[in-house]
Amino acid sequence: MRRRAVAGLATLILLFLAVVTVQLVAGDRLQDRHAERAERLERARDANTAALQHMTDAETGVRGFQLTGRPLFLEPYEQGRVGAFTSFDEITANTSDPGVLRLVAVERAAASQWLYAYATPVVNAGEADPGFPQTQRGKELFDQLRDANAAVDAAVRAEQATAAAAARTESRIAQLVFAGLGAVFLIVTLALAGWARRSLLAPLDQVRATLHRLTVGDLGARAVPAGDPEMQAVAVSVNRLADEVQRLLTADEARLVRADLRQAVAAAIRDSSDVTAGAVQVARLIAEALGADAVHGRISLDSAHGISACWPPDAPSLSPRTVRDVLAGVPGAVMAVPHVEGAMAVPLGGDADCPPGLVYAVRREPGEWTAHERRLLAGAAREIEHAVRQQRLQHRQARLISELRVLDERKDAFVATVTHELRTPLTSILGYTEMLADGEGGELPPLHRRSVAAILRNAHRLHDTVSDLLLLDRSGASREAGAVPVDLAAVAATVHAEIEPVARSRGIDLTGETAALWVDGDARRLGHVLRNLLGNAVKFTGTGGHVGYRLHADRDTAVVEVTDTGIGIPEADQPGLFTPFHRAANAMDQAVQGSGLGLAIVRTIVTEHGGTVQVDSKVGEGTTFTVRLPRAAVPGSS
Repeated sequence: MRRRAVAGLATLILLFLAVVTVQLVAGDRLQDRHAERAERLERARDANTAALQHMTDAETGVRGFQLTGRPLFLEPYEQGRVGAFTSFDEITANTSDPGVLRLVAVERAAASQWLYAYATPVVNAGEADPGFPQTQRGKELFDQLRDANAAVDAAVRAEQATAAAAARTESRIAQLVFAGLGAVFLIVTLALAGWARRSLLAPLDQVRATLHRLTVGDLGARAVPAGDPEMQAVAVSVNRLADEVQRLLTADEARLVRADLRQAVAAAIRDSSDVTAGAVQVARLIAEALGADAVHGRISLDSAHGISACWPPDAPSLSPRTVRDVLAGVPGAVMAVPHVEGAMAVPLGGDADCPPGLVYAVRREPGEWTAHERRLLAGAAREIEHAVRQQRLQHRQARLISELRVLDERKDAFVATVTHELRTPLTSILGYTEMLADGEGGELPPLHRRSVAAILRNAHRLHDTVSDLLLLDRSGASREAGAVPVDLAAVAATVHAEIEPVARSRGIDLTGETAALWVDGDARRLGHVLRNLLGNAVKFTGTGGHVGYRLHADRDTAVVEVTDTGIGIPEADQPGLFTPFHRAANAMDQAVQGSGLGLAIVRTIVTEHGGTVQVDSKVGEGTTFTVRLPRAAVPGSS
């Protein structure tokens, strides 16, 4: 510490030298300010000289114009006039002496008098006029201007002299002040050094010893306040620091205990195959951590399954009143049980399907539960509640999956039953209706023919719907025959020939662009895909619209694009577009007929062929469906 004190004294001396250096820098800045002021006054003198020169140029130009009448001589006049007043402004900007400013105003007024009393009338006359009276008047006014200029120059020189004298005086005063400050600082430094040797070394040595004991683990070490009040305050601060360190270490140990308990509780719940056995193990862990005589726990996984556990196994069961009082508390908050001495509990939250639970601990030894023990029980209760919540979610998910599987099986059974039961009577309806339409039962009146045509048309619609349902019901099953090479161009030509009459009747332009593309698959089912896409495009496109398809290759992929200029599909409806029975909102608003099965069938067939289908649509602009299928080699190619 003595060496440090000597080092501190040396530091103070160095600090003194630094202060002196700073003072010298301040002196330099003072000199810089004086130099800047001198420079400004020099600029003011230069500007005053320039003003006279500008006015002389203007006077020369006016006299030349007065003698010759040539406008060329007025150029120096114009430049000199502007330059003179600019110089007057510069003089004013670079001086603050009221006397100089007053003389500059006189000079400016003399220049204005010469300009407006002599120069301006000559220039406005616009012709030569070497009259003697007028010339004599101009000479007198310009002499006044010269006199005013000389007066300003003299005043500026006087201000320069005054500024120089003031600068010398300020420099001497600053040097004296700096020297005095240096002496005072040195005296104070020596005094502080003597005081430090007498008053600081012993108290600091005691503080050092206390800190050393704390660093080696002696948390009970404390410093005895001694010396000046400041050193006593340091000793008190060290003691407070030691108290805080001890408190933090104790709190950290408590947190570690709580964390260990939470981890042990979570592991017991997670790793136990028997839920009841896991609950008993958790009760044992809590009892050991708290030193409790008994621990009880009740939880509910659902409305029908509840678990009760206690440790030790022979501990007395909880009375109905105790259970009722605990469950009335705030879930998750540690509470004292009013009528049971030495007991504390934490209610566990429930929900609409699961009754609430509790964690209860009791200790017969006198004394209240500490804050650490209360936090320990609360942490364990939170871990239990979290684990129970996860178990509830798993149970509910399993139940929901089971219910969805049952619903799906019932749906499949329903579709299979409905389609089977509809096909037989529908075949009879179609057969007999076609016989009536063909006249086999005799010629029908016009009204009856229209009725039979309506029956036949709607029976065909119902037949198509049943066929679509059957196709969806068979999705995912293996195809009856193996995949064979299919010429997509030929499939597209066939579908084009089927759809074109319908498009023509609706006033829609149907075009196609094909290329030689082969894929492995079922030509009939792929034709169904293209038929559904083109049929939908025609259905949702108004008169005068356009429907087109394009077949092209993209590396190893065959691409089929179907584009229309129809009503488009709202963005909100596009995610569920390929779901069975899904229909876009604008299609239903416009009462466009359809079952909502076509696109689901398209996706099913394309997926079975190892491909993908995408949609890009904007309401009011149209829709593009893009089907991508793996390409196959051209049959017979080497």
